[in-house]
Amino acid sequence: MIVKLRKLFYSLSIILVVASVLSLVFNGLNLGIDFNGGSLLEVRGEVDESKLPSDLTFSLQSSDSGTILRFEEVNEDKHQEIIEALGNEELRFEVVGPTIGNELKSKAIWALVWVLILIILYVAWAFRKVKGSFRYGFLAIVALLHDVLIVLGIFSFFQIEINVAFIVAVLTILGYSVNDTIVVFDRIRENLLKESGELEEVVEMSVKQTIKRSLFTSATTLLVLLSIYFLGGSTVKDFVLALILGIIAGTYSSIFLASPLLITLRKRI
Repeated sequence: MIVKLRKLFYSLSIILVVASVLSLVFNGLNLGIDFNGGSLLEVRGEVDESKLPSDLTFSLQSSDSGTILRFEEVNEDKHQEIIEALGNEELRFEVVGPTIGNELKSKAIWALVWVLILIILYVAWAFRKVKGSFRYGFLAIVALLHDVLIVLGIFSFFQIEINVAFIVAVLTILGYSVNDTIVVFDRIRENLLKESGELEEVVEMSVKQTIKRSLFTSATTLLVLLSIYFLGGSTVKDFVLALILGIIAGTYSSIFLASPLLITLRKRI
């Protein structure tokens, strides 16, 4: 059924990816101070926004100890003015300059690029004995891009802040997703070497043999992540949310996208 309904799964993926791209184009990403530079102030208790200086542009976020304020980089005099105006106990104050932010942004992009390159090389080597082995590496990257775009699109649509922790989450998603995809591809490779049926039959059989393993693994992982999301601290919620979305998208792409695409690509090339 999965192979026969592949056009339906393709359509769903195209809709999600197009929606994500449109959100990225029109809404952009809400980059945090890790990338744009700025100041972060954490104080104990709740904050009365009316006490803050009128010329200050800021955002608020609850934390386990109180409230986190993010705003553009300020000097020490402005910092003291904000503390005096609020009257709350200061827990921490951090400043990230624009130069450091740009450096982090560049390193994050290069980290993602190198991960994708290494994945292509590994998959091409692992499937070197199978005819058309390049297809496996290519489709693994297609599945990864599909997963990352969907997560980025959701964060863009809801304007959830992107910080260094999000990049860590994306790299984790890449590892989890490619692992899930390779498990399915590896079973397809094994069956292709010992079965003589049509490619559609071999792919369908291989997916059915691995689908329970993929779903159970994802379900148990999601149970832990959901527990952390709802019961853990607010400071890790965005990080955990990215992992939850990535694992759902990765499980879907491994089963319903990457494997059927092998058939479509085989017919085209």
